[in-house]
Amino acid sequence: MTYTHELKDGIALFHLEGSLLAEVDRTSIKNDFTEYLEQDVNKFLIDLSKLRHINSTGLGIFITLYTKVRGKGGEMVICSPSQNISNLLAITKLNSVFNIVDTELAGLERLQSI
Repeated sequence: MTYTHELKDGIALFHLEGSLLAEVDRTSIKNDFTEYLEQDVNKFLIDLSKLRHINSTGLGIFITLYTKVRGKGGEMVICSPSQNISNLLAITKLNSVFNIVDTELAGLERLQSI
């Protein structure tokens, strides 16, 4: 998996691409989340529009990030999951845990309203 991140209007925006399958991906993205949290950024948007595959390790990474952000009083929104990833989130019932929206714009608007 590859990803980019930027700060946009006080929101840390992460664009994930490829496949989120390995534990090695966890360390890098967790470190980047931690750096933002240490800078008092506590709103995160994860764009999955270019993420093709995810497995239980990938879901575990999302849970870890969500827990870390919420522990600091923040919020995390996931946007643009593919149909396959949406189905996986529904099967695991994580769609009732995570805030999931259809577009990046909807995610930014939701986070800005908090």
